Amino acid sequence: MAGKLYIKTFGCQMNEYDSSRMADLLADTEAMVLTQDPRDASLILLNTCSVREKAQDKVFSDLGRLRELKRANPELLIGVGGCVASQEGEEIVARAPYVDMVFGPQTLHRLPDMIAARRRTGRPQVDISFPEIEKFDRLPPPRVEGPCAFVSIMEGCSKYCSFCVVPYTRGEEVSRPLEQVLEEVAGLADEGVREVTLLGQNVNAYRGPRGGGPPADLASLLDYLAEVPGLSRIRYTTSHPKEFTQRLIDAHGRLPLLGDQVHLPVQSGSDRILSGMKRGYTALEYKSIVRRLRSANPAVCIGSDFIVGFPGETEADFQATLRLVDDVGFDGGYSFLYSPRPGTPAASLSDATPQEEKAGRLERLQARLGALADGISAGMVGQVEEVLVEGPSRKDPLESSGRTRNNRMVNFAATGVAPGSLVRVRITAALAHSLRGEIAAP
Repeated sequence: MAGKLYIKTFGCQMNEYDSSRMADLLADTEAMVLTQDPRDASLILLNTCSVREKAQDKVFSDLGRLRELKRANPELLIGVGGCVASQEGEEIVARAPYVDMVFGPQTLHRLPDMIAARRRTGRPQVDISFPEIEKFDRLPPPRVEGPCAFVSIMEGCSKYCSFCVVPYTRGEEVSRPLEQVLEEVAGLADEGVREVTLLGQNVNAYRGPRGGGPPADLASLLDYLAEVPGLSRIRYTTSHPKEFTQRLIDAHGRLPLLGDQVHLPVQSGSDRILSGMKRGYTALEYKSIVRRLRSANPAVCIGSDFIVGFPGETEADFQATLRLVDDVGFDGGYSFLYSPRPGTPAASLSDATPQEEKAGRLERLQARLGALADGISAGMVGQVEEVLVEGPSRKDPLESSGRTRNNRMVNFAATGVAPGSLVRVRITAALAHSLRGEIAAP
C-alpha cells in the first residue's frame, strides 16, 4: 500500500514515541512516507490521549473534519489509535462509521494486518487488546534522526490513582527485558545518537526481566547504559514518587551521564487531596525525596505535574500546594484543571467549587511556577554549561542549538559544530523560552 501517511499526535511523550514507531513500521512494511498535509494522505492516523476531557473531545471534532476527506477520496483509510481508542473501542466506529481501524497503544504493531483485513473484508477493524510487550518484538529498528532519541522501556501503569484513566487504557505495568533495551540503545549509539530519554508511564517502576537473575530496576539499567560506547547523556521520564528508591537517588550521584533534571509529578501539596487521589505518599515524603536527590546531585532541577481543582479541594488545600512549590523550588511544571474521566473513582465525587475559582487558582499556580523557572534560568547567566548540540538553530543557520544538562535550550553563535558534540557554552542571557550563550574558552 505504498502511499503517504499523515499522523496527528495528542498527549504525552509516550504517544509521540508511539507515533514515530508507527511511521517506522509503515515505512518498513508498506513503503509509506510521511506527509504534513492530510489532504495528500492515503492513510490518516490519530494517535489519541484520554487523560483530559478536551483532548478526547478534540479527537471526535477532528474525525468530523476527516469525513469530508473520506467522501472526496473513498480509498482513504482512517485509523484511531492511542488511549481514546483503547477506552472507546467499537463506540468510535458507531459514532464515526467511516473510521477503518481502531487500535490501542499495545496493538499498533498490528497495523499492517489490520490494513490488509480492512481491504480484504470491507469491514472496520478494532483491536484494543493488551498483548503486553509483543509490539516491541514486532516493530522494526527505530529510525535515527539527529543525536537524541526516545526509548520506551515499559508500558502501562499499576498505580490506579483515583483521577487517572491510564491503567484502563494502557494496561498494567509491563517492562521490556533488560537485554532488549540495551541492544536498542547500543544500536542507536552506533547510528550516532548521543542522548537517550527512557520512557514509561512510571518509568522508575521498571523491572526488566534478565536471563539468570532477578529483574533489573531502573538504577541497574542506568548503570548498564552508562557503559554504552558513544552515549553522552541519559534522561528518563515520567517518574512516580512511590517508586523513587534510594538506589535511583544514588545513581544521580555516581553517574555523570545522567542529566541534571528529574520530572517527578506531585499533583498536590495537600495530604488530604493526595490521599483522595490515592497517590500513596505525603507532601513531607515527597520533599524527602527531593532533599535526598539534591544531596546526591546539588545541580539537579525538579519539574513536576499539578492538578488544580480536584473534587473537594479547598483554598487551604491549594495554599498547601503553593507552599510545597516554594519549599521545593520547582523548575517549572505542567499544571491542569481537574477533568473527570469516565470509569475512574474520582469521577463520581461531588464538587461544589465554582469553575471560575479553580481557574483562578490555576493561573496563580502557573504564575508562581513560571517565576521559579525564570529565576533558575536567570541564575545560569554567566555560568559555563555543558551543551549537547542538536543542530543549527531554527531561526538562524549561523547559530547552533543544543540543551544544557538541566534540559534548557541554548542558542549560540557557531557554525560547523557537529550534532551530538558536547561543547562548553557560557550563558549570556535568559530569554522567555531559551537561553543565549557563547562558546567558552577551553
